[in-house]
Amino acid sequence: MNTLPTFDGVEIETGSQPETSIIWLHGLGADGYDFVPIVQELDLTGLEPVRFVFPHAPSIPVTLNGGYVMRAWYDILGTDLTRREDEAGLRQSQHLLNDLIEREHARGSAYERIVLAGFSQGCAMTLMTGLRFPQRLAGLIGLSGYLPLLDTTETERHLANADTPVFLAHGRQDTVVPYARGRDACNELKRLGYSVEWQEYDMTHSLCAEEVNDISRFLLGLFKR
Repeated sequence: MNTLPTFDGVEIETGSQPETSIIWLHGLGADGYDFVPIVQELDLTGLEPVRFVFPHAPSIPVTLNGGYVMRAWYDILGTDLTRREDEAGLRQSQHLLNDLIEREHARGSAYERIVLAGFSQGCAMTLMTGLRFPQRLAGLIGLSGYLPLLDTTETERHLANADTPVFLAHGRQDTVVPYARGRDACNELKRLGYSVEWQEYDMTHSLCAEEVNDISRFLLGLFKR
């Protein structure tokens, strides 16, 4: 008898026997509960039951915060998010996320019914993992984040997800992950041939109602029959 990978986080199902999964990754210092309210805020009227999966990142020392231990998908080595990266931590969390995807697949969600979504660090992990995953996923949602390991993305990406829709959004007043980092991610993905929807808002490092509406529309569009 096959056993499912260990899961540490929160799950919410919008109906019985869901065959669609949305794995949503929180940002630095938060946990899986951070985006639980999004389940009620999204308007997914007409969509079949969904299982929302909100994993907790491991607790690790974060260099930028003086080594303070907090939940993080990888270490932040400095304020330059692209030149000094915790590659080992990024790849370790990529393996964790791969396991989560396989877990949802084993529970009845076809790969093409699985969405990866994430905020800030969660956005970075969504893009890193989704572009490299060897099975075609439904879609990728990256909020207020950036594209990690930029130099290896082109060579490591998997053709299985070459046409997977990508939704990227950012606040123009974001001082945590600067707006320019989000635009750079969008431009690079478009250069590589991905179908990217870009949205920007008058906000800081956060989420807004207009953004939630845009995410709802994007998700409904992925599963139109």
